[in-house]
Amino acid sequence: MAYNLLKGKKGIIFGALNEQSIAWKVAQRCHEEGAEIVLTNSPLALRMGELNKLAEECNAPVIPADVTSNEDVTNLFTKSIEHFGGGVDFVLHSIGMSVNVRKGIPYTDNNYEFTHKGLDISALSFHRVLQTAMKLDAINEWGSVVALTYIAAQRVFPDYNDMADNKAYLESIARNFGYQYGVKKHVRVNTVSQSPTRTTAGNGVKGFDGFINYAEKMSPLGNADADQCADYCVSLFSDLTKMVTMQNLFHDGGFSFTGVTAAVIEQMEK
Repeated sequence: MAYNLLKGKKGIIFGALNEQSIAWKVAQRCHEEGAEIVLTNSPLALRMGELNKLAEECNAPVIPADVTSNEDVTNLFTKSIEHFGGGVDFVLHSIGMSVNVRKGIPYTDNNYEFTHKGLDISALSFHRVLQTAMKLDAINEWGSVVALTYIAAQRVFPDYNDMADNKAYLESIARNFGYQYGVKKHVRVNTVSQSPTRTTAGNGVKGFDGFINYAEKMSPLGNADADQCADYCVSLFSDLTKMVTMQNLFHDGGFSFTGVTAAVIEQMEK
């Protein structure tokens, strides 16, 4: 059901790859709620994914951008402003990649060139997006920026590897830039810590099925799926959450504040 929560708003969605992507679901929900959007991903992801299909569904242009390139990010915001005839009201950062994870390199033996690349794509890109947006005055007053994260930023999940460090840095950027952008233009910046979700990126993590099953048993409400995450992001883009900023918001069915559940105890006693 649509509520017109984003009627008249304009936004940029980073990171939609295919129908498994949370960003894909967010784009669909934003469109349903009345927003106009621009879609973006890296040139490589555009070749590998199905973004043109989503663009047609949402009547949205696709503007390629390598988020490790200042020039590309500047071009993205410049062309988006031209397309919309003004600034944007919301931005979703749904980007993460670890070469160490992809190559099965353990955390204690990380290849630091790979680490730097993953940090640049997964976290520094968020700072780059916000810094560029501020310099270009690309986000309207009382705008909203959301980045997707995971609880491995606070707790140890061994096979999440250096992505845990990336997410911790991402959340720190949200707090620090949230202060700066809030003072300057009342733009709010938050991270959403989502349940483990079956996406292309998530499926690349060793033992991911175990993550899913454990979280399901540890969450009083069960795991939140991608569609529910999209609903939550829409609420954060809307005017209903204008005073929420600099927060890491857990969207995980209660997992983050549960010590143990009867289901987990029962499983351990088998």
